[in-house]
Amino acid sequence: MKDELDLVGAIIRPPSEAESILLQVSLGCSHNKCAFCGAYRSKRFTIKPQNTVFEDIEFAAACCTRQRRVFLCDGDALILPQARLLPILDRIRERLPWVTRVAAYANAKSLGRKTDAELAELTAHGLGMVYMGLESGDDKTLARMGKAGDVALHVAQGRRAKAAGLKVSVTVILGLAGPERSGEHARLTGETLTAMDPDQAAALSLMLVPGTPLYAEWEEGRFTPPTAVQSLRELRGMIAATNLTRGLFLCNHASNYLPMKVRLPRDKEAALAQIDAALAGEVALTPEWLRRL
Repeated sequence: MKDELDLVGAIIRPPSEAESILLQVSLGCSHNKCAFCGAYRSKRFTIKPQNTVFEDIEFAAACCTRQRRVFLCDGDALILPQARLLPILDRIRERLPWVTRVAAYANAKSLGRKTDAELAELTAHGLGMVYMGLESGDDKTLARMGKAGDVALHVAQGRRAKAAGLKVSVTVILGLAGPERSGEHARLTGETLTAMDPDQAAALSLMLVPGTPLYAEWEEGRFTPPTAVQSLRELRGMIAATNLTRGLFLCNHASNYLPMKVRLPRDKEAALAQIDAALAGEVALTPEWLRRL
């Protein structure tokens, strides 16, 4: 769709939005300082002109009648002021009446800029789901990676989004703490997910991206990425420490060594047993060449 829609630069979206209409309402990320992330290094954060967004919705109305979901790009579409977001949501509802869900990335900063009433208003106008990048429940790891906001802020904003009626999906990164804090990263991330109690949690494995500060640290010998075994042990510790009221824990990202879909709390023990089997060599892992993103 890149040639038809007015998309600018590389578009990043969650795995579960693979079949969605990708509607770019902003460029880049308003923070864009995370040491591990290279997704938006080439883009200066910009809000796209409203008329361009509306033109893209018109194209979708004519050519995307099979897609049932819309994903608002880029990195933190929710940073848009309410006066820009609400007309977009209303136009989607008007021109794409077959769409059943609108979703977007939302960081703790962008959620914190919205009042409770504004979050509820977004829900009422059709926003159904937000994806939050927690990355780690370890404050030391978040600080080292240049992440905006600490664990307490992420927990508070995730719970506010859920209270407003939004489905919340939280992303975490295996290996982000390096081998030195792997155990703390796993345990604290599980405990943080428990405190947030999202509808969905998704773990991906760290992939070093050229041009990022973390890649430079690796080149200089100051950061060690995880091995497959270390990644699995971290995943096990994370799931063991995660207790959701009712939700999914996904490991379906292309970077993961062991694809899993775990419904918590029902499948927890089975998931731990599957990881143990993988660690014992009884379950095949995704080969490295298939993890090259």
